[in-house]
Amino acid sequence: MGQEDGQKLYKKEKTKMLLNPKKLNKTYPDKETEEIMTKTIDFFENLGLAKTNEDYYSARWYTEFLDFLKEEEIMAKLLTPAGYGENARWDTSRIVEFAEILGFYGLTYWYCFQVSALGLGPIWIGKNEAVKTKAAKLLKEGKIFGFGLSEKEHGADIYSTSMQLHPQEDGTYKAKGNKYYIGNGNEAAMISTFGKMADTGDYVFFVVDSQHENYECVKNVVYNQDYVAEYALHDYPITEADITDKGREAWDSSLNTINIMKFNLGWASIGICEHAFYEAIDHASNRNLFGKYVTDFTHIRQLFVDSYCRLFAMKTFALRATDYMRSASENDRRYLLFNPMVKMKVTTQGEEVINHLWDIIAAKGFEKDTYFSNAAIDIRALPKLEGTVHVNMALIIKFMPNYFFNPGEFPEIPKRDDPCNDDFLFNQGATKGLGKTKFHDYNIVYGKYDLPNINIFKKQIESFKEFMMVSFESMEAQSKDIDFLLNVGELFSLVAYGQLILENKEIYDINEDIIEQIFDFMIRDFSKFSLQVYSKTNATKQQQDICLKMIQRPVVDEARYNRVWENHVYAMKGTYEMNP
Repeated sequence: MGQEDGQKLYKKEKTKMLLNPKKLNKTYPDKETEEIMTKTIDFFENLGLAKTNEDYYSARWYTEFLDFLKEEEIMAKLLTPAGYGENARWDTSRIVEFAEILGFYGLTYWYCFQVSALGLGPIWIGKNEAVKTKAAKLLKEGKIFGFGLSEKEHGADIYSTSMQLHPQEDGTYKAKGNKYYIGNGNEAAMISTFGKMADTGDYVFFVVDSQHENYECVKNVVYNQDYVAEYALHDYPITEADITDKGREAWDSSLNTINIMKFNLGWASIGICEHAFYEAIDHASNRNLFGKYVTDFTHIRQLFVDSYCRLFAMKTFALRATDYMRSASENDRRYLLFNPMVKMKVTTQGEEVINHLWDIIAAKGFEKDTYFSNAAIDIRALPKLEGTVHVNMALIIKFMPNYFFNPGEFPEIPKRDDPCNDDFLFNQGATKGLGKTKFHDYNIVYGKYDLPNINIFKKQIESFKEFMMVSFESMEAQSKDIDFLLNVGELFSLVAYGQLILENKEIYDINEDIIEQIFDFMIRDFSKFSLQVYSKTNATKQQQDICLKMIQRPVVDEARYNRVWENHVYAMKGTYEMNP
């Protein structure tokens, strides 16, 4: 198949998966959603790469972007749930697409949107209708929001929060304390602030205004376009009208907010990698060294194929995880596994994609007039925000027993891009009992495929199940070794990753060559983490033997590999370049 045929095939598949802002070719469920996406793309393309880079390196506050959001009422349209605005809906499918587009053009723009969404979480989850009504009004006015959770001395250890509400004789309160690393802390109209009642020690969530005289914006703790604030409340007056939740409900509100919003980090990573890939393939395919184009070198093709397949897998998984997020209910909490995986697995895969692309373009990746120079910095942030990889891995480990040994029965979840409000997200309930969560049998979708690499991967899964069965007694002590636990968790996450990718193969009719090439790197990753566990000093002899069984080699299929390169990877050459 020639390059011209490859370009045609790529264009057909492109409409289903990787983002090309200049060729969306997508059917939206309604006109409003289409306009949000297309107008946002037009805004950035009209701004141009030179302007976005200039603003990025000068750390200039993004006034034009905020003016655009206000003029088009985009925050109000995307972040107002049903019941609090005309035709309002909190629709995860369009929120994540918007997050992807912002990541594509610059993580700083995404960050402003992301922390606004975080700040709104405790408001929409809480019981204070007056605060909700006020938030909806402020959204309509184009205001931004903040999420005051972390503190300088305690970080994400919210058990130890030192922000306090002090009761006054007249029934009001005075807030005293500092918060640290709080996005939009310079201009947010409402900052949801987490603290404790000074008299009882009960947790509490309340809202403050960054422009109030008792609010001190101490400084921006980073050198960036974003404003990541340290702020202090000096006897800030609070009434019951400002409180959204108290006690256990305030605690649950903090974690449930993160449950919802950390999902967007994976989508920012996807957007960053997509834009970086276009720059890398264009640079490499047009650069001639030693009488050969860079893309003719064998190792360069391997890096590109791996990058493409990892990126394709990131988005395929995240799209399917979105379906589970939108379909969540009191009786279906499978999203509690897939959600942190989008935050953890997708963002770390994003780092790997950028690492591969940077190995390809080398010094070009440092040049200040490229998007890539921003991407190489910003991609590092996403695994470290909204809970580190370690925190999220410790979370998903709790799901392993039921996932592998005690599956439940659930109705099949369809593709969820329908225009409706995701009601359950703000009614998740108590944040406990994760180990009781049930999942449908992963064998259902794996059993549908009889392809060489998928079959090898299924053997690895069976060996991993054997590993777990012989580890019941030793695992309690071994789990105190966080590195051991993380590598076991990586093996688990690969199984769930492959499961959702295969579910979306059916939904999106993904080419089998792509699927087999994805499982090529997944077999290698499974082998890598198996070797890590094998090498741990506290691994038992039985565990070591099984780990050696898990180390497998993908099937070599040169014809398939060449088809992926020619028809999918190299076919991206010249298909997108941001306006100068």
